[in-house]
Amino acid sequence: MLKSDLLGLITQGEGAKLEFKRDDVRAERMAKEIVSFANMKGGIVLVGVEDDGTISGIQRNNLQEWLMDTVIGKYVGPFILPDYEEISIEEKHVAVMTVPQGNAKPYVLRHDDREDIYVRYGSTCQLAGREQQARLFASGGLLATEELPVHGSSVGDLDKRRYIKYFKDILQESCVQDWQEEDWVKMLSDRSFLVGDDYTCSYFAYALFAKQPGLRLPQAVARLTVYANENKDYNTDFDETLDVPFLELRGAGPSNDVIEPALHERLIMLIKPYISKEELYGSVRKRKWDYPFEAIRELIINAFTHRDWTKNNYVRITAYSNRLEVISPGGLPNGMTIEKIKSGAQMLRNPKCTRIFRDYGYLEDQGMGIRRKVIPLMLEKNGREPDFEATEDAFAVTLWKK
Repeated sequence: MLKSDLLGLITQGEGAKLEFKRDDVRAERMAKEIVSFANMKGGIVLVGVEDDGTISGIQRNNLQEWLMDTVIGKYVGPFILPDYEEISIEEKHVAVMTVPQGNAKPYVLRHDDREDIYVRYGSTCQLAGREQQARLFASGGLLATEELPVHGSSVGDLDKRRYIKYFKDILQESCVQDWQEEDWVKMLSDRSFLVGDDYTCSYFAYALFAKQPGLRLPQAVARLTVYANENKDYNTDFDETLDVPFLELRGAGPSNDVIEPALHERLIMLIKPYISKEELYGSVRKRKWDYPFEAIRELIINAFTHRDWTKNNYVRITAYSNRLEVISPGGLPNGMTIEKIKSGAQMLRNPKCTRIFRDYGYLEDQGMGIRRKVIPLMLEKNGREPDFEATEDAFAVTLWKK
């Protein structure tokens, strides 16, 4: 880092990714800052700078050794290795410690026979709440949030017609008709549809098969809103929250027709009049869409497949006069970026839900829908790539009209 870069950082002041610390800070306090940065997006600690930006400099001759052996070695877990350098300014030395975003979350502060999880909010570090802890455990691969129990639920909440069709038609279990209630409970439990000793429904089972998913799992619903203009307004052309299972229900017999559409299919049917119209081509009427149909379908399914179940928000599809937005709750999984998504990289947040969606033909096995469908179809149709935006709370994709 150049001297000018360091001065620029100090001028910015403390924030979500920058912390100032005196040289005589306690080891436990320094460790707390490191933990909070590692659990979020990383950050920089400037040692030898006062809270007001005054450069006081460092006095310790063994500061780097103290940080690695005492601060990190004793108080931080699991181990993380920041970058370290010292820069001379006004005959004083400032230590620049760059803490990366950790890939083994959650990181903890070990002290007083406890392990506390801290996160960075603005210019302060705070104890992580229950939902934030769940997200950290999930991002570190230590918690499958889709298998969390839906409290108060039971097998009776699930639509038996739907899970029978899954076992019979998708898994091709030949003896389904002979199974007794205890057989069903065992099979559902073996596949994590039911969890725990009390056979509570898991999140993903409730979203897929429940008669009314939003009853005990409010984030399983979806909201569709249509505005006549380019911005949000009090007046809407359409605004409805849908509370139906993720999976379709097909009838019996060789035709195997859909008798109850899946949630994503219902959303597309409802939004269809607002983003498409029939036009006459010769003597034949054809439907012309403002956006590629396959791109819309792919984005809506992805929004459910890859959502973060620790977030209490629901999937939102919003149509404006000039664009269509699809918002999935939760930021990107640990290590995933927008560029990686556009290149076709995969990182499954909800592998069980993804597997079932693929069984039903909703998703490609390759998981390349953004790269192979959404982007090229939008370029061909409207001459513009979608906009992608990732925050801590949501992942949004915007399709633009031509």
